[in-house]
Amino acid sequence: MEIAITSSPREASRFAAQFVAGVVRANPAAVLGLATGGTPLDLYRELIRMHREEGLRFSGCTAFNLDEYVGLGHGHPASYRRFMEEHFFQHLDFRPVNIRIPDGTAPEVAAHCAGYERAIAEAGGIDVQILGIGSDGHIGFNEPGSSLGSRTRIKSLTERTRADNARYFAPGEEVPRHVITMGIGTILQARSVVLLAFGERKAGAVAAMVEGPVTAMVPASALQWHPVVKVLVDEAAASALARRDYYREVFANKPDWQRWEGAPSLD
Repeated sequence: MEIAITSSPREASRFAAQFVAGVVRANPAAVLGLATGGTPLDLYRELIRMHREEGLRFSGCTAFNLDEYVGLGHGHPASYRRFMEEHFFQHLDFRPVNIRIPDGTAPEVAAHCAGYERAIAEAGGIDVQILGIGSDGHIGFNEPGSSLGSRTRIKSLTERTRADNARYFAPGEEVPRHVITMGIGTILQARSVVLLAFGERKAGAVAAMVEGPVTAMVPASALQWHPVVKVLVDEAAASALARRDYYREVFANKPDWQRWEGAPSLD
């Protein structure tokens, strides 16, 4: 697990975009795992800028989104399909047939989840998975207590997560209690992972993920098992890390062949 402590969310997002762009340039048919919410927005804006100004192409790529609310139609303002169309896909050259997002209105949820797993496997697996982290350590919608080997499935949200996400819904509108989410086992099969975390509210979760024990009560801690994880945080999100000075030293003194600019190494 590689930790990059940056001066701002924008700088962290720029580094993350360089890594993702390197994966896409090295493999124009790359499979991307995408996340929603406020955390990855600057990353997506930078990839859009690279597409417009530097010729970064996504026409051969396939995208799989992490999750979706059960019961929300595609047109609902808080649906993740609408979020991704508005903030990412409509600005790029993805082929619509290559965009996969869980369907929160699927009549047979279990069958839909199994089909989503098959689709990921048939695409060759995910090359780079983008993640945020919840203040309680969840990734995707894998809440504390989730199986570390779990696959795409329906999950019940905690009241804490529902309260955190209420800002995306109209005043007085009830946040759904159920979601479809990739599982932790699904995430761990990605060839590489980029996780972004910003603000003091995420500091405890970041420290538990990076320096605590691997436990289902901090689902993100399972990433300690993954061989290629890039964790990008701002100073506030890094504030609870015991070894933050060491992480700064390591990142500042990387050998040239390990730097993230251009086409980064996945070793």
